[in-house]
Amino acid sequence: MSMTNALGRIEEIRSTLSQLSGAAAAKPATASVAAASGTDADFASTLSSLTAAASAAPTGAAGVTGGAAAGTAADGKVLDAVQKYLGLPYIWGGNDPAQGLDCSSFVQNVYKDLGYTLPRVTWDQMNSGTQVASLAEAQPGDLMFSHEGGHVSIYLGNGKAVDAPQPGQTIEIRDMWETDANLTTIRRILPTESAGASGVGAAGASAAAGLSDLVASARAAQAAMMGSAA
Repeated sequence: MSMTNALGRIEEIRSTLSQLSGAAAAKPATASVAAASGTDADFASTLSSLTAAASAAPTGAAGVTGGAAAGTAADGKVLDAVQKYLGLPYIWGGNDPAQGLDCSSFVQNVYKDLGYTLPRVTWDQMNSGTQVASLAEAQPGDLMFSHEGGHVSIYLGNGKAVDAPQPGQTIEIRDMWETDANLTTIRRILPTESAGASGVGAAGASAAAGLSDLVASARAAQAAMMGSAA
């Protein structure tokens, strides 16, 4: 690979890494094809900054786009959103976050806080979002409808759920009593983040590996050039 081609490809991969991470990190001072026609000192300076970027890129890409990390962040948003409602009493027909809520109003308020608009009552809510086939495929944040749509709770994962249960009780995180046998439907409102993030993470890792390989090629080109000059 010629020095010009190596620098051109490095610039392409750097652009990809910057887009994946959401910010341009460790941008070289003169990382462009034009540097190939400059002095040895210019090329050495460019190569040095590219080497630093190659070392930093895998960590930055994984930190931003890792599938597991994205999933954990989504789970945390749901937990954060329910916190302020814990301890509120169940009130049939209640829709006052300061006084009390019923099951569907609790769900409506939680998802409003997350930036999603849901209908007021369970029979309308159970047509929102997309259907999840079974609890085996459920993700934290999915809505679980039982009693023919008469009750709704939020799945939290790890055998836990949260809801406004019934008169005389309060909104609490609890062990799940829901099963596939007694659920009417499961609905997903939140977007599935982990699958998309995993794909982006793989792309970031590939781009980082490509950048390292091209830096090695550029070093070989520099060595050959210096050998010819000698």
